[in-house]
Amino acid sequence: MKRYAWLAGLALALAARAENWPQWRGPRFNGSTPETGLPVEWSKTNNVAWTAPLPGYSGATPAVWGDSVFVSSPDPQRNLLLVGLDRKTGQTRWQKTVAAGDREQGRNNMASPSPVTDGQSVFIFFATGDLAAFDFSGQELWHRQLAKDYGRFNIQWIYGSSPLLYQGKLFVEVIRSRPRRDDSAPAPEGKLAQESFLLCLDPATGTNLWSHIRSTDAQAESQEAYSTPIPSESAGGPEILVVGGNYLTAHAIGTGEELWRCGGLNVRNERSWRIVPSPVIAHGLIFVCGPKRDPLLAVKDGGKGLVTETHIAWQSSEFTSDCVTPLVYLDKLFVLDGDRQTLTCLDPQTGEKRWQGNLGVREIFRASPTGADGRIYCVSENGTVVVVDAGAAFKVLATIPMGEGPVRASIAAAHGQLFIRTASHLYCVGKP
Repeated sequence: MKRYAWLAGLALALAARAENWPQWRGPRFNGSTPETGLPVEWSKTNNVAWTAPLPGYSGATPAVWGDSVFVSSPDPQRNLLLVGLDRKTGQTRWQKTVAAGDREQGRNNMASPSPVTDGQSVFIFFATGDLAAFDFSGQELWHRQLAKDYGRFNIQWIYGSSPLLYQGKLFVEVIRSRPRRDDSAPAPEGKLAQESFLLCLDPATGTNLWSHIRSTDAQAESQEAYSTPIPSESAGGPEILVVGGNYLTAHAIGTGEELWRCGGLNVRNERSWRIVPSPVIAHGLIFVCGPKRDPLLAVKDGGKGLVTETHIAWQSSEFTSDCVTPLVYLDKLFVLDGDRQTLTCLDPQTGEKRWQGNLGVREIFRASPTGADGRIYCVSENGTVVVVDAGAAFKVLATIPMGEGPVRASIAAAHGQLFIRTASHLYCVGKP
């Protein structure tokens, strides 16, 4: 009996250590997870727990909680869907049509935002402006159409920001081009329609807790962003960080009030230089990538008003990323230049380069890297996964050509498994 009690205790301990992947950048909002027991090598048939066909292509990363996996997708009829799967088998439990009218621009479509979950409900947002909540059985809890409330999302390559769940609140940012004269949509709180905004909602009901107009002096396409809001636990209290329109801004979690802003992004004020990567945080510093080949900035948290001249701790034009969000993992900052296939490991406090290496495949990378189990998992647009050691020196551990591009969804890691989304399938890699 003692033996069985010990085994039961061990099983409970292992289950307690199992980590979820509740939103786009994982449980720590920085692309990393403490998850262990993950595979290093596999193929499309070997070391794969299951493969699930998907209705269509999307750059949205799966959300994983317990035995549930959630993915958003268009279907061939241009409907926009939320799909709930069984994590143990890959079987579809339910599939719900949330909106209609998918379209493509480049390799982006209306299903790019990733679902988020708090373990009880799952929330999905589409570029049509449809925001909805479901319980884990697939029952719709509420549904809003934000484009009707706040005007259409005027973004050249289609809206792609994901919602954020934090401290019992749901946050949505819309960083878009300014108004056009033919736009007669109602404006939020009496302000001019088509302004960019940060919105905070009650996850239980979908009702507004507050909304904040986010101003910018950026011009044309540089007003737009594809980033996702990130929380920060600063010395002055929790903040929500937003990057886009040439600025990083911090907002009070209770009101949305702008506390401070930092420029230095898009230093030449190019009109077509939009921002794609989201911010990441380590050691009281916020790391943001300027558009194209503009600098990577390390910004000190806190301050008041415009802090461009006082709060940039360090910056680098050598290590930057136009589209890929950096990774913070094992007290290191990893920056992937997806166009040059170069991964750089930096000291986050000083910006000193620890190592740099080429991933060894001449393919474009747009998905953001995932840090887990002492490794970094990167996936190219062609569907090639490159596994890199996250230790003291650059070392490629494995290269797995899965194909089925275009692939832009980041890899999720949860419960000892990797969840890799290609254009046509969701692969669960690891032990069943």
